[in-house]
Amino acid sequence: MKINFIRHGMTAGNEMKKYIGTTDEELSEKGISIIKSIQYPDCDTLIVSPMKRCIQTAEIIYPDKNYIICEDFRECDFGDFEGKNYIELKDNPDYQKWIDSNGKNTFPNGENPENFKKRCVCAFKNIISDIHDDVSVIAHGGTLMAVLESLCDEKKNFYDRHIGNAHGYITEYNGENIHIWKKF
Repeated sequence: MKINFIRHGMTAGNEMKKYIGTTDEELSEKGISIIKSIQYPDCDTLIVSPMKRCIQTAEIIYPDKNYIICEDFRECDFGDFEGKNYIELKDNPDYQKWIDSNGKNTFPNGENPENFKKRCVCAFKNIISDIHDDVSVIAHGGTLMAVLESLCDEKKNFYDRHIGNAHGYITEYNGENIHIWKKF
């Protein structure tokens, strides 16, 4: 089955390079404009994170499609780092510890990255198991990187699968592994 993994469009927080996880931001005007400038692959089934930025992205790209909300496709809870960017956090010792751990430490008052990845992969496997046609998944960068890191046939680091806002991957899923055809 073909699966298109698409990251939501840009928000004001994304424009300021902030960690935006649990904050339910809407798309920015720039984000909407970028989405409208891209030709997206078609799909039969549309699966979307419950966050506004993902729902808005889905409604712009696929205006006539109904979508399935997947609660566990929400972004990671960044805890004390939520709504802040590198400049605001660079002198925070907890942030430096997190950076030094290559992003593996739990976010202070937030989610454990390994638990986040497990949540995303489990949700993907559960929701996709009953679908047999072409799918588009519109979610968050972290969510998509978690699924791709775990299931891609070509193993790469979590951060090597980074997807820019409003962009994504066209892939093939055989029930066990994901093969990336094209990045867009």
